[in-house]
Amino acid sequence: MNTSNTDVLICGAGAAGLSLAIDLARRGVGFRLIEKKNAPFHGSRGKGLQPRTLEVFEDLGIVDRIHASGGPYPLLREHHADGSHSDTTLGGEIEATPAEPHALPWMLPQFLTERIMRERLAELGHRVEFGCELVAVEQDAHGVTATLDGLHGPESVCARYLVGADGGRSFVRQALDIGFPGKTLGVRAMVADVTLHGLERDAWHRFNESDMQQQIAICSLAGTELFQIQAPIPLEGDIDLSAAGIAAMVAERTGRTDIQVSAVAWASAYHMNARLADRYRIDRIFLVGDAAHIHPPTGGQGLNTSVQDAYNLGWKLAAVLAGAPDILLDSYEEERRPVAESVLGLSTQLLDAAKRGDSRRGREVRQLDLGYRASSLSLESTSGSHRLQPGDRAPDAPIRHATGLPSRVFDLLQGPHWTLLGQDADRDRIAPHPHLRTHVFGNRGDVVDTHGHFHDAYGLAPNSWVLVRPDSYVGAFIAGDGIDALHAYLQGVGISLAQPMPQTAQAGNPSALSAASAASAAS
Repeated sequence: MNTSNTDVLICGAGAAGLSLAIDLARRGVGFRLIEKKNAPFHGSRGKGLQPRTLEVFEDLGIVDRIHASGGPYPLLREHHADGSHSDTTLGGEIEATPAEPHALPWMLPQFLTERIMRERLAELGHRVEFGCELVAVEQDAHGVTATLDGLHGPESVCARYLVGADGGRSFVRQALDIGFPGKTLGVRAMVADVTLHGLERDAWHRFNESDMQQQIAICSLAGTELFQIQAPIPLEGDIDLSAAGIAAMVAERTGRTDIQVSAVAWASAYHMNARLADRYRIDRIFLVGDAAHIHPPTGGQGLNTSVQDAYNLGWKLAAVLAGAPDILLDSYEEERRPVAESVLGLSTQLLDAAKRGDSRRGREVRQLDLGYRASSLSLESTSGSHRLQPGDRAPDAPIRHATGLPSRVFDLLQGPHWTLLGQDADRDRIAPHPHLRTHVFGNRGDVVDTHGHFHDAYGLAPNSWVLVRPDSYVGAFIAGDGIDALHAYLQGVGISLAQPMPQTAQAGNPSALSAASAASAAS
């Protein structure tokens, strides 16, 4: 049997596995990404990308391609029995703001989202290993030994960590004997991507909204010539998912003969479930995405939550592999499991509303307000913002560089580093480090809050700092005299800053500079 070694083995190349792979690749972490299927998934399933996920994709370098390939959600068009219809917007009239540049969900079929992600991964020098299945796994204090069955026969892989991103029927979760409690929600549904004629593409057409036995929704899929059809179906029995079978269902539920289904690109029938893994980590093995939680599709939360699982875990794995304390990895489950629990509740509530014909969605589906205030990585401080708290999402703001060129806070945050933003603070007190970027607003700052949007969003007092994590959540607010607290915090995540030179040396005192140089040489 062939043997090989890697830092991280990722099992499953859906949106969660691809997100983690891209993040590890840009951090220079060694990994392999395997997928037991022989080819990429080709269905539309998770077609809604929420604003927070668009922010993640901006950091990962793919949001422009996502926008170019997809489109906004169309109007909801409810068709009535008398032949009339009424139109509403999916999420109300929401405008982008300086703090929230991605205001609304963006539609892109899952197979196109994942194609863009694979392209980005290829740009970073990696690829998915299709037709490669994990068939056995064991671990000890030093690493994980995984047995793979691939195109070239069996293989043994020694990895420092294994991440199960292998879906709701996760082999990794079952191999670890992790419980997956929850419930089947008493709803079975079909979803199909079809070639269809007879309906306008500028609306999400819904028929019989208040009747669960006759409901059907037909939505044009942005970025394609296809339509997606969704409908509840009987809990038992076979369902004809051929073009003729789906056409018959459409005719029966809409009462129209002018809607023609000519081809089916992909179709699936499934029972809706809401389940949450008891644990997200056992020693060196982790669960992300549907392997850790499954949701009903209402509200478009599943794929988005999965992407953000990976985004949370990636920087922590990289940090520990580079020498940060192992306890940092415990914060993954600490932060992400409560989020999944909350999202499961939201999706189930929206399903109950959908059964009553109510498809309205509020701000809560956009995932911009999810955060980690209770996390051990959120440093309590009395020097916080008037609005933000440690653990909150870091807002955007239009700013300018000292050169006068326009920029954004998100531009400062983009990349695998930590970011320290100061207001009228002494930059010389922060030693440079490869994993930390420091920027100062105000007196002799390198960035300028031209219109006050940074102050509105962050509310920093003079001579204070905000530390932003690599996943763009606030880690800490630090007063000017709290540099020791900053050093201690960063030490816990694997960043050791040199102590700043004494103030007298920084002020230009020759004898002090000589003393500092001598001390440095002696060490």
